[in-house]
Amino acid sequence: MSLAIGFVLFPGVTQLDFTGPLQVLSRIPNARCHIAAKTLDPVPTDCGLALVPTARFSECPPLDIICVPGGFGIVGAIGDKETLSFVRERGRAAKYVTSVCTGALVLGAAGLLRGKRATTHWAYRDLLPLAGARRSDERVCRDGNLFTGGGVTAGIDFAFTLAAEIAGRQVAETIQLGLEYDPAPPFAKGAPNLAAPQTLEHLINRYASPIEATRKAIENAMR
Repeated sequence: MSLAIGFVLFPGVTQLDFTGPLQVLSRIPNARCHIAAKTLDPVPTDCGLALVPTARFSECPPLDIICVPGGFGIVGAIGDKETLSFVRERGRAAKYVTSVCTGALVLGAAGLLRGKRATTHWAYRDLLPLAGARRSDERVCRDGNLFTGGGVTAGIDFAFTLAAEIAGRQVAETIQLGLEYDPAPPFAKGAPNLAAPQTLEHLINRYASPIEATRKAIENAMR
């Protein structure tokens, strides 16, 4: 039996939110990945790389897994009725509903987080209750068939967690070895509690405006 995995793209998506899990999940035996967007035009990311969809929302086949990546473009995605409708309809029918980073807030705006525990990028976690979720500070959070990953690189850990759930730990470990995923960051500063105070303050200030825009988008979507 094939496993249909669908990734949702929108302008301003963070490419690693998408490509990290894609690299892992595409190696699950019998996996077939669909990259869905409103059109088949290349989708600009937040780093200058454009991604090419394989299916329009209107033509995407049924999905066993739906995965929504994040990025500053979620404000537009949350405000787009066609994108939210696709996420809502395919999420309700999928065996697994998943997200990476702020993609969780798109799930929430689509009504898929009500009463569920979920995580997202650390700077946006205060918005999770607004999107109907119970906040989790975990790097990878599972609540039933809902799997959510924290910010950006957490999507890789999320993908291995999901791969083990679907195909078993041995398969997941084999994929991990094949990808030589053995993180050894040069700086142990990748979490708010580890970062230098001035670095944390700088990012909090940088994210203030996008967070407020996201808050307003969620409030409008949840009305």
